[in-house]
Amino acid sequence: MNIHTYEKVWIVASMVLIVGFIATITYGAVGPGIAMIDDDGGDINPDKINDDERFAEPGVEHVGGNEYEVTVVAQAWSYTPSEIEIPANSEVTFYVTSRDVTHSFSVVGTNVNTMVVPGQVSEMTAKFDEPDEYGILCNEYCGEFHHTMEGKLNVVPEDEFDLTELSVEADDEIDAGNETTITANVENGMQEDLETTVSLEIGNQTQEEDVTVPGDGSEEVEFTVDSADLGEGDNDWTVTVDDYEESGTLSVVTSEGNESADGGDGDA
Repeated sequence: MNIHTYEKVWIVASMVLIVGFIATITYGAVGPGIAMIDDDGGDINPDKINDDERFAEPGVEHVGGNEYEVTVVAQAWSYTPSEIEIPANSEVTFYVTSRDVTHSFSVVGTNVNTMVVPGQVSEMTAKFDEPDEYGILCNEYCGEFHHTMEGKLNVVPEDEFDLTELSVEADDEIDAGNETTITANVENGMQEDLETTVSLEIGNQTQEEDVTVPGDGSEEVEFTVDSADLGEGDNDWTVTVDDYEESGTLSVVTSEGNESADGGDGDA
């Protein structure tokens, strides 16, 4: 069979277009290194989200190696958390549910895009290789302020990421002549142990203690403060762990009993 030259050109051009379309679709699905959506997230009572083990405190959890889980709650017209930070070279499984109406969870620039339906948990796994910043949008109309519903996903260098949390318990004031304790609690959300230093600065004093915080655990550090070393009045303090810090003020006061004893020369 004799095929005209122009027909051959059109056949070749058509084949090239078909191959190009297939390559484009394939790249869109797997090129960015992001897996397609999995619908096995399960069910949840939208009225009891705060009581659910996964969603009571939504956020990032390290599950081992370079694997992380992120729980997100969508509600009109925001996400909780609104900003997510994960390390580069990580595989992340997102679990997203809605508190009220149907939303979506769409990470701009990737193919992470799923409806978020009340009563259901949307599950999707993605891999993020390089540091970058992505917007998160709702593509399902969810009411008057739908256009304001957005979030952010920050992929940071591995050496800049951790899941450390610092909280401090301290008195506001202390009687002159007494001691008090400032207690720092360091939580480590990573699975590996954290070796770090906790420091307290108060007045012109600095106290430090090296600690090892177990993986997925916490460690308390108590600093004893003597009012005699501070003097009366307000004394600012700061507790620091790596890049985290908490600050406050400890006031040294003279009690009424001490005032009477020191300056009492009342009439007999």
